[in-house]
Amino acid sequence: MTIKTPVRAALVAALAASTIWGVAASSGADDHHGSMHMGKADHGLVRQLAKARLATAKYAFSLKRAKQAGYKQITPVMKNMGLHYLNPDITKFDPAKPPILVYTRRDGKYQLGALEWVFPTKPKKAPLKGATYGSFPAACHYDDGTFVTAGSEADCKPQNEDGSPFFFWHPDLVTMHVWLWYQNPDGLYASMNPFVQPFNGG
Repeated sequence: MTIKTPVRAALVAALAASTIWGVAASSGADDHHGSMHMGKADHGLVRQLAKARLATAKYAFSLKRAKQAGYKQITPVMKNMGLHYLNPDITKFDPAKPPILVYTRRDGKYQLGALEWVFPTKPKKAPLKGATYGSFPAACHYDDGTFVTAGSEADCKPQNEDGSPFFFWHPDLVTMHVWLWYQNPDGLYASMNPFVQPFNGG
């Protein structure tokens, strides 16, 4: 699959751009383990998360609907996370429009676990109250959903080892996971979730 320049630019722009828990206001600290405290929730955050949950309910158990909406696989199964699917048409932060959906898979069935947003640098103001962040290295992504870390697009091969065409490249990214569809004992914003460990085999 050859990506035309405008589409590739949109992809890069997009990448740069259960229970609702009360989240402690941690002033957006950098952390792979998001803060989560049971207790009185922040009403503004609850409204944002409710909006996100309602908007993504149609994808919770239907990867097919997510694909029809424009989401495309960009990673294989990642340990204690899952498979990541990107919608390149989403370029701005909106709780109702996550650019990345993270799915678990078992016996050919898919379940939405987390929503994800990515940024070129840490946001000066947390887009969701109490948000904490992870990271993802610069990488070349291929049409079959695999990726290889690479410092620049010039380092990306036209095809990967399996012959799948180059899809797009992105620089180092700051990530924000929101485990809205699968409880996470490490926190709402943690990058990884030990509860999805049973699905690491895909």
